[in-house]
Amino acid sequence: MQITKERVKMNVLILTEAFPPEIRSASHLLFELAESLVAKGFKVTVITRFPKDYINKIDKKYTGKLFLREKMGEINVIRINSFSFLRHIPLVRGLSQFILSSLLVIGGLFSGRQDIIFTYSPPLPLGISAYLLGKIKKAPFIFNAQDIFPQSVIDLGLLRSRILIKISELMERFIYKKASYITVHSAGNRKNIISKNINPEKVVVIHNWVDTDLIKPVETYDNSFRRKNNLTDKFVVSFAGTMGFAQGLDIIVDCAEILKSYKDILFLLVGDGIKKDGLMDKAKNRQLNNIKFLPPQSKRVYPFILYTSDICLVTLDKKVLTPAVPAKLINIMASGCPVVASMNLKGDAPKIIKGAKCGYCVEADDVKGFSEAILKLYNDSVLRDNMGRDGRAYAVKYFSRQACVSEYEKLFLKAYRKSKEF
Repeated sequence: MQITKERVKMNVLILTEAFPPEIRSASHLLFELAESLVAKGFKVTVITRFPKDYINKIDKKYTGKLFLREKMGEINVIRINSFSFLRHIPLVRGLSQFILSSLLVIGGLFSGRQDIIFTYSPPLPLGISAYLLGKIKKAPFIFNAQDIFPQSVIDLGLLRSRILIKISELMERFIYKKASYITVHSAGNRKNIISKNINPEKVVVIHNWVDTDLIKPVETYDNSFRRKNNLTDKFVVSFAGTMGFAQGLDIIVDCAEILKSYKDILFLLVGDGIKKDGLMDKAKNRQLNNIKFLPPQSKRVYPFILYTSDICLVTLDKKVLTPAVPAKLINIMASGCPVVASMNLKGDAPKIIKGAKCGYCVEADDVKGFSEAILKLYNDSVLRDNMGRDGRAYAVKYFSRQACVSEYEKLFLKAYRKSKEF
């Protein structure tokens, strides 16, 4: 079938758990994808849940409803209400993901004609939602695997039941087999999926991106965020993001205790998550005055956290063995701030840090090495500047929003054309 130029600008349906106004890397990533596709002439509809987590204040329009249609710019958004209580209990959290996935299928039935179904995982069950809607709408679906599930939660000890592990692995293989394409953000993730007897031609690396025009180096640390939060005289070492099971954030509290004699060093932790209360209690019990916790900040404010920081931190739990690349790493690099990371050294993120020469990466739980890396940068402003500059150059070259979204545009067109051949 020959496809006209007009048909190239197709209808794209995005299924996701996280979307603005929730303040999460996933929500920002998918909003930017949708926004960029609309700018290219696509019609984009997003099916998601009502915002409940990772948000400072919930707008009244999101309360007391089961279903809502709204426009965010030119993006059509359909929201479905789904429960999110007791999310700190892994089994209940898993059950809520299946319920959400089922509800998003229902929402998708009201989304009109679609040419491409795209879904973001985790949660893994959204792949089943995309498959079902693809069947109903006769559209190919593309599965974006940000984390390798269920292996990542098995490694963290959050999924132990042999029966549930088997069910999850069967679901994972089913999704991989049925997806027209699988996108991953690193070569290590591609290798992992291909090793499960998946056709290499359908597994495509498209990096997570950063808007290098929005997030870029600044000449001064003096800004409203620094002043508002009384950080003017501090050497700020920050972590901004989700505080969950995978992040391994205890190393920051342990490091703060080691470095508490350096009165100008302040550890700034910004965000929310299941582990936040425990971290705050730990810091309080140890009487650490060099740690400051802040709630999640808006997308508008987020760059100022980076601009306020002298060093930015990226951490993953030692049990995370899959080759994850936290999205915050790319944002930090774009801002021109040096990185100190703690994670499994065999993953893809350490390779990026080493290749970009943008900071230091130590083995997860190596508190001594983590502290020494921070002190090395603390004592050498020239080294900080050089690493920040190198990280920025690397991010512009490999992780720009325009380049990565263009890769998705090509893949959507390829999937659409392939579906019309049959």
